[in-house]
Amino acid sequence: MSDPLPISVLGSTGAIGRATLDIVRLFPERFRVRALAARRDIDHLARQIAEFSPEAVAVLDPDAADRLRSMNPGCEVLEGESGCCDLAARPAHRVVCGMVGASGLAPLLAALDAGNTVALANKEPMVMAGQIIMRRAADRGVSVLPVDSEHSALFQCLAGHPPSHVRRLWLTASGGPFYGKSRAQLHQVSPAEAARHPTWKMGVKISVDSATLMNKGLEIIEAMRLFGLPRNKIEVVIHPQSIVHGLVEFTDGNMLAHLGVTDMKQPILYALTWPDRSERPVKTLDLASVGSLTFSRPDLDAFPCLALALEAADRGGTAPAVLNAANEVAVESFCREHISFLEIADVVAETMARCVSPHDGISLEAILAADTDARRTAETIVRELERKKR
Repeated sequence: MSDPLPISVLGSTGAIGRATLDIVRLFPERFRVRALAARRDIDHLARQIAEFSPEAVAVLDPDAADRLRSMNPGCEVLEGESGCCDLAARPAHRVVCGMVGASGLAPLLAALDAGNTVALANKEPMVMAGQIIMRRAADRGVSVLPVDSEHSALFQCLAGHPPSHVRRLWLTASGGPFYGKSRAQLHQVSPAEAARHPTWKMGVKISVDSATLMNKGLEIIEAMRLFGLPRNKIEVVIHPQSIVHGLVEFTDGNMLAHLGVTDMKQPILYALTWPDRSERPVKTLDLASVGSLTFSRPDLDAFPCLALALEAADRGGTAPAVLNAANEVAVESFCREHISFLEIADVVAETMARCVSPHDGISLEAILAADTDARRTAETIVRELERKKR
């Protein structure tokens, strides 16, 4: 019997990281943890170190890294972005990229440059710099395997089919906790209500993005980059049951759909075992207990963030990076109750109006500069909104 395959988990204390480590617990004969990285939750990270005995860990926050070292964890402790990149570049069967937000871009590129196959759960880097990421992967001859349930579904449905046979990709969205509500009903929404996703257990940021439908907009841009298709070949449909995760419509009119349970361990396991499949599933889907499946079109008036993402996808250049940066600032401000739920879209729209140039390039330098400028601009807009309320 072969030795367990080494994996590195970036964002190990988040929802994706914890689910990945659940997989290691389920399949200890197949996988072992080589390295872990987290932003600042060192208490949780220390427990993971004690259980999985990684060779090294990285902590994005330098002060948190110092505190972890003082706990004598028994392994190497790296810090900052450079530490996360060092960790991502170390040889591994898979590098699971689950760090929330733009902070995951540099480690992702480091993993690819080192020749590691990436299991990508963090969509923000792909939104910001997807063309660069896919070009790096192709140049190094390594794969970027999607972990998002929707993109994993499309990846599996597309297997063996050339792009010329694809008419459209369909991404499904649960609709979030406010499905069916009008814009007028969303004025007094609280962060706790927005983070209460009806079908998935996820982190706060992605849960709020699901509530605004920005998450589905980001997924459209991610799908464009992952599968090399134009925006007009990718559609969104609301599917509250979250059983159908993605559909591929072919030029002859046939459609393939991927169905599965609402458990992120399923796409994570597939990414870890690809091109093979596990000898047993994490969970199975009982169609009889599901009953009916329904589909509808998204309401862009009540959820304008999706329309903003479509605009960024159409504009290209650094527009997706600006969109992502502004949204990260806006969601954090909403969670701190500095702005309202509906003002998330206002901050993003105004940031795009102030920051996006029609002649934006797509170099990594231009993307990082746009990200920095958009964050600064979005923070200014948040302060302007706060002053108006006083």
